[in-house]
Amino acid sequence: MSALPENRFGSAANDTDAQETREWMDALSAVIDSEGPERAHFLLEQLLEHARQNSIDKPFSANTAYVNTIEPDQEERCPGNLEIEERLRAYMRWNAMAMVVKANRHHPPEGGDLGGHIGSFASLANMFGAGFNHFWHAESENHGGDCLYIQGHVSPGIYARAYLEGRLTEEQLLNFRQEVDGKGLSSYPHPKLMPEFWQFPTVSMGLGPLMAIYQARFLKYLHARGIADTANRKVWVFCGDGEMDEVESLGAIGLAARERLDNLIFVINCNLQRLDGPVRGNGKIIQELEAEFRGSGWNVIKLLWGSNWDPLLARDKDGALRKIMMETNDGDYQSFKANDGAYVRKHFFGRDPRTLEMVSKMSDEDIWQLRRGGHDSQKVYAAFDAAVKHTGQPTVLLVKTVKGFGMGKIGEGKNTVHQTKKLGDDDIRAFRDRFNIPIPDSQLGDLPFYKPADDTPEMKYLHERRKALGGYLPHRRVKADESFTVPSLDTFKAVLEPTAEGREISTTQAYVRFLTQLLRDKALGPRVVPILVDEARTFGMEGLFRQVGIYNPDGQQYTPVDKDQVMYYKEDKSGQILQEGINEAGGMASWIAAATSYSTNNRIMVPFYVYYSMFGFQRIGDLAWAAGDMQARGFLLGGTSGRTTLNGEGLQHEDGHSHILANTIPNCVSYDPTFAHEVGVILHHGLKRMVEKQDNVYYYLTLLNENYPMPGLQPGTEEQIIKGMYLCKQAPAIKAAKGKEAPAVQLLGSGTILRESIAAQELLEKDWGVAASVWSCPSFNELTRDGQDADRWNLLHPTETPRVPFVAEQLSATSGPVVASTDYMKAYAEQIRPFIPKGRSYRVLGTDGFGRSDFRSKLREHFEVNRHYIVVAALKALADDGVLPAQKVADAIKKYGINADKINPLYA
Repeated sequence: MSALPENRFGSAANDTDAQETREWMDALSAVIDSEGPERAHFLLEQLLEHARQNSIDKPFSANTAYVNTIEPDQEERCPGNLEIEERLRAYMRWNAMAMVVKANRHHPPEGGDLGGHIGSFASLANMFGAGFNHFWHAESENHGGDCLYIQGHVSPGIYARAYLEGRLTEEQLLNFRQEVDGKGLSSYPHPKLMPEFWQFPTVSMGLGPLMAIYQARFLKYLHARGIADTANRKVWVFCGDGEMDEVESLGAIGLAARERLDNLIFVINCNLQRLDGPVRGNGKIIQELEAEFRGSGWNVIKLLWGSNWDPLLARDKDGALRKIMMETNDGDYQSFKANDGAYVRKHFFGRDPRTLEMVSKMSDEDIWQLRRGGHDSQKVYAAFDAAVKHTGQPTVLLVKTVKGFGMGKIGEGKNTVHQTKKLGDDDIRAFRDRFNIPIPDSQLGDLPFYKPADDTPEMKYLHERRKALGGYLPHRRVKADESFTVPSLDTFKAVLEPTAEGREISTTQAYVRFLTQLLRDKALGPRVVPILVDEARTFGMEGLFRQVGIYNPDGQQYTPVDKDQVMYYKEDKSGQILQEGINEAGGMASWIAAATSYSTNNRIMVPFYVYYSMFGFQRIGDLAWAAGDMQARGFLLGGTSGRTTLNGEGLQHEDGHSHILANTIPNCVSYDPTFAHEVGVILHHGLKRMVEKQDNVYYYLTLLNENYPMPGLQPGTEEQIIKGMYLCKQAPAIKAAKGKEAPAVQLLGSGTILRESIAAQELLEKDWGVAASVWSCPSFNELTRDGQDADRWNLLHPTETPRVPFVAEQLSATSGPVVASTDYMKAYAEQIRPFIPKGRSYRVLGTDGFGRSDFRSKLREHFEVNRHYIVVAALKALADDGVLPAQKVADAIKKYGINADKINPLYA
């Protein structure tokens, strides 16, 4: 009989009744032998529950033994031809290696390497082979297609497969990472760069796992709402074990378990190495991850050891081998793979005489050939099959591999393998020999790609397997097959007309009115996806709870405390709102899933995600950038925007820079509207572009929580609003002394501070006899892009009629200096300085510095953007132009009680 294991209550030597313990153990063994492990598991669960009911402190471990979860006799056998698959995999390994090495052999005159990775795909090749040959469905008439989040660093291997399939040419492989001339392949998965190939960008570590969880949830959401049949679709996510240290990688695994996303499969490639060294040199990353996922409610499948370990484990009656496996840390496992069989015999099996005896009849080469589970095609197939068949939980596969498998002494299991992109002639020859690539020595110097003839068994098998699974992957849909007509602009007249006297509203309320009206549209309304992060009441959206419901796969199994109210908190299995709780990253991931649904699901969806603007781009900026890469289409709405609007919340909540960050994303179109009609025109225009035209842009609008009268839409200004600038209030007619024209100035503003410019117009007329025109500039960013585009065209077309930037065009018929004021950093409005008409002075006011808490009026005084500072800036510009004496500026500073000696708010 085997020795009793140690546990946290002490060793077997401390057992007070060894005979009784033995009887319990024997009874359990008998159940396992006669009725199987499932029955044994059930009995143990019943015993533990009984212990819990009797307040017994039961032993707990989130870990299982350091062996494969699936026993050999429980493995589903692979139906494919593993010999042919092995040969195909060898060709892909070779072509992937050749692609990277060739790209780094030849340099342009200025030098520089292109980079690339060999070791990652080398460790994952068996898993990708199993997936592509047997599990991953392409979109077809009978299947919506599986979603593949492919580890970014393995892109050469995916290209190598596509080359054998005939989807990529040799010329494209030769131009790996050489994209400027349009012939090359992107370094990593980038839908923007290869729009018909890559579906999801994943090389920003941690974003792939997070986005995939919400993608899987969104598939369930579509199914529950009857928009698309997604029941048979899976989301496969490939991650590295080092990548799991990114907080986003594990940040939403609780959601996946809570919502029972059994359409989600994580495959964590546990090659035990990060870019620089071991992931957990002193520990065991697989055990750590197992505890994380099991504790969160996931189904965990460990695949650690290949088939040739099975006989050894079968003979391990007393658990000596299992004990060594468990006790050996990851740093030592890496040392074993970086050495040879003799080293493994001495330093692994030699730790116990019993295990050393186990391998006494094995040669050093035999010991060296003992493989990790991720390099055993049969075991990979069995693990994938078990994952696909599991229901009620998401599944994670923890698969142990060797980074750089097959690369030999230069890379296999070495700390330097991630950066290895150049191989010498001897290394290339060894690689060829190890994988039996039919390339003669005479051609090795050229490092040719290898592709068998179309009529070979390998190529026929390759195409047959993909045909059986619906087509080739990865593949991305560029446009949805369906189409919609956006309701006309006058449908939203509730936000376009002037507000009645005493009925002041905010631009946030205008947005909610627009959204409410859109939801009523019979065709497009069901495709609207309102997304919230626990701030519905902040933004006045609680009315939607009752109207369209909050999605919950379990419905509402409790009575909400506000059930007696009209706008009670209503959860529903087919609810339309995605309420993410206090979770900006989750809200953005949900938005991305909806915003790319036209591609992943062939269903156009229109997501509206509203949040505190400060918690947008600066908090989830990498996700916003990924959304641009994925060609997302939808609306982001930054509520309570600006540095002086959210008056009571202080430093961390006040946004003075989100528009600057938004402008860094090329396909993000951003606006800072002041009035309800601007909100309506911009949202409607966005719908026309993204829904009707299917343009690959997304919109960011900042919204305000201040109530004030809305002037209504001036007919004919719609296009100007979209371009970013229109005349809001004409300068008053002022009679100057001796028949002279009154000094003129142009006041530009956006968001809440435009209203300060309007107030400044009155002060300039009343106090100083200056005629000021007020221009609403809903988007300094769009004005900037237009100006830069015109400037570039003029640079490259020197003999043609110059193009005029829209800013210059709008201001061309005016006179006087220009003063721009916003609730954002000065850099926001400074962007248009080059496009102000020549000879005109330009001054910018903005809210540089940290936010703070106070009344709005005090904050605008502090940041020097209120009406008084706008007046002073206008007078100073006129004085600099020689139109007014400088004393007028000094008089204004005194009149308005401005402290000229206070600390600059940037440093205060």
